[in-house]
Amino acid sequence: MLADDIAVGPESFPFTRPRTLYDDWAERQEIPIYRCQYARNLGTLPVAPWPRKGVNGAFIHHAETSESNDSYLCQIPPGGQTTPQRHLYQETIYVLSGRGATAVWLEPDQKVTFEWQEGSLFAIPINTWHQHFNGQGGQPARYIGETNAPVMFNTFKEEEFVLENPYRFKRFDGRSDFFSGAGRKIGKVWETNFVTDARDIGLMDHPKRGAGGANMKFALAGNSMGCHSSEFDVGTYKKAHWHGPGAHVIILSGVGYSLMWPDGAEPRRFDWQPGTLLIPPGGWFHQHFNVGAERARYLALRFHGTAATEKELDQATRADRKLGGNQIEYEDELPMIREMYLAALRERGIQHRMEKYWPSGVG
Repeated sequence: MLADDIAVGPESFPFTRPRTLYDDWAERQEIPIYRCQYARNLGTLPVAPWPRKGVNGAFIHHAETSESNDSYLCQIPPGGQTTPQRHLYQETIYVLSGRGATAVWLEPDQKVTFEWQEGSLFAIPINTWHQHFNGQGGQPARYIGETNAPVMFNTFKEEEFVLENPYRFKRFDGRSDFFSGAGRKIGKVWETNFVTDARDIGLMDHPKRGAGGANMKFALAGNSMGCHSSEFDVGTYKKAHWHGPGAHVIILSGVGYSLMWPDGAEPRRFDWQPGTLLIPPGGWFHQHFNVGAERARYLALRFHGTAATEKELDQATRADRKLGGNQIEYEDELPMIREMYLAALRERGIQHRMEKYWPSGVG
């Protein structure tokens, strides 16, 4: 079954949960709230004036938003800027289109300013003042921001504490090169504060997810929310797995589709292209398929990012579910998975490259 442009509950996904303080705050922002697990094109979703930010915006909430994270779209008009603000929740930003700059500060006369472009990835150091500027006079700039605002609002249950807290965290020291893009790589984790373009940054081999893929994790601005980028080759697809809620998967390049399903149900297909967003529900299997003529890459913005959680997440999602893990090996997947993939490739005249990964005699 092929999904619509926006897969919205309750018909497509379960959205039965009690209201929270965060829900009330979000609705008072009076901007669109897309309650969905899939959006075909983040660049075309309508946005509306957002008084708090002084520009246009929209929320994207998923089935488990109140328990994990949310995301929002922000569109800055040509030559415009957002309203300066700070908040106690963490925020990761990926630039969908346009060019501009961001200023971050603790003291108004000691601002650290850096430029960004389409494809840039960065995080706002927690509870720092910040402001975004559109550096182009002819077109708007749009970004998607992922935050842990739901958890912070629903934990402290005081809006003023979250939005007007004066505490200064030591992880931002105000030095001029804080967002220079420097950092250090430890294994497959790059600890940095700014990624110039996540679409073409070098990744590292990551074969355990299947089909010879590549991967890189990012630890941004000392925050505990995590993100990673993965890429896989023409004519290949990744192994199905599941994890907890809140992963916002943004397609950076390539053409393909993903399947998402709860254990025991029929997989549902979601076609994607650059700019598509997928948010797999917690506990649902999901699997990504490249049907295009170039390598496919995505960026996953995630709620969890501590070292312990990263380790546990990796171990579980890369382990065969026959051994207690969360991953379905190629030899154990439903035959319709391969049949659907081969049919999709034939439609585009592309040959599969799964010989090394499928069990002998398949394909």
